Amino acid sequence: MSEPAVEISDLRVDYDDFVAVDDLSLTIPKGEVMGWVGPNGAGKTSAFRVMTMLMEPTYGEVKLGGLDISLRARRVRRILGYMPDLAPVPTDLKVWEFLDFYAHTHKLGRGKARRKRYEECLDLVSLSDKRESFCKELSRGQTQRLVLAKTLLHRPEILVLDEPASGLDPLSRKELRTTVQQLASEGATVLISSHILSELDEMCTSLCILNRGKLVANGTADEIRMSFGDGTRRLELGLLGKEQEVCQFLQLKAEVTNLEAREGKVSFHFAGTPKEQAGLIRELTGRGFDLRTVSEEQFSLEEVLERASGKGGSESRL
Repeated sequence: MSEPAVEISDLRVDYDDFVAVDDLSLTIPKGEVMGWVGPNGAGKTSAFRVMTMLMEPTYGEVKLGGLDISLRARRVRRILGYMPDLAPVPTDLKVWEFLDFYAHTHKLGRGKARRKRYEECLDLVSLSDKRESFCKELSRGQTQRLVLAKTLLHRPEILVLDEPASGLDPLSRKELRTTVQQLASEGATVLISSHILSELDEMCTSLCILNRGKLVANGTADEIRMSFGDGTRRLELGLLGKEQEVCQFLQLKAEVTNLEAREGKVSFHFAGTPKEQAGLIRELTGRGFDLRTVSEEQFSLEEVLERASGKGGSESRL
């Protein structure tokens, strides 16, 4: 494992009697794109707000780039970029003026040097054609991209993005994914939360699942699928007829659950070993059923999240 970019130890956040983050400990290597997943109220935003020094934790320790945020806040801010969900922008500024203002606050040089940097960020989020537009003229998705450009101005080593895909159309989400992956390839560490789980699946190198303030699981998407898949796989058989007869046969198998039949196809969850799966296919063909195709599907992240959330505070560290 590479050098850690983020180290969270025993982090707790209380709001009166409500525990938003419950003894969270997590280490994130440099260059990782980690998706933070969980239902509303799971503790994602509260953890992000502590990491970005917008609120004090009840207790616990957070280090970013090896720096304790409670002791080295000024230095941490130099390496940190934070994009909150639905961040406001001033309506009376043009796009370039908005970025120029923040480039000035980050002391990114004068004149041409500063302009070059905000032009680079506009190009990175595909907003160069809007540089002379007023912020109030932007769509919600364009505003999100503008805020991302602002977040990238000072070349942060660690990026915390809270629902950055909110309001983005499919093309803009694809561009966001490309941008995030490019930043990671250049050495940035990205923490990103989203309710669009399919986007996280494609974008992230790892995931962590929170539920009721607790870390339920962390690892790659495949590792988490295996952890919450109970050893089952979803199989789909393409058939040349006799779907109901195949279902009647499969109902007798203890390893088979969640049977579904539709014209030309039968799908089910199979809890047996790969060898047992191969034996089942041989048995089907041996009984005269015409199998056109056999495909194996992964559990979606939505299904994984549903299973993980159902486990309450139990924790699986992968």
